[in-house]
Amino acid sequence: MKLVDIGALSKTSGLATSTLRYYEEVGLIQPVCRNGLRRQYSEETIVQLALISLGKAAGFSLEEIGGMFDEDRSAALPRPRLLQRADELDRQILRMTTMSRLLRHVAECPAPSHMDCPRFRKLLRVVCPSLPEAKATPRSGRAGDA
Repeated sequence: MKLVDIGALSKTSGLATSTLRYYEEVGLIQPVCRNGLRRQYSEETIVQLALISLGKAAGFSLEEIGGMFDEDRSAALPRPRLLQRADELDRQILRMTTMSRLLRHVAECPAPSHMDCPRFRKLLRVVCPSLPEAKATPRSGRAGDA
């Protein structure tokens, strides 16, 4: 088994040594031994750090991520929880996509008032479902108005 010291692990993973020490403190990673004062980790720790980064990016807490490793620090990923989180992310993506469309429409809409724009109101209702339906507003001063 090849060992990697904390400095090399920090460089490889892109994480500060203080982060690695914290991960050790909370039980996410474990050094195999020490060489003087420097912690030594197995090469497998790099994979563990990648899984931790993936879990954080997916929105899991460090405590939840810790529960995804068994006692020998191998990945024991809870498939139902991963599917649940994927569904949550899908809902978030849909909401953020709608928000992006809404902002683009607001920026590009030629209507004098966005509140008179049916597309804007429709997008706004997606973001805020409790919004009341738009009432027809008279547009005085325009050709064809009676």
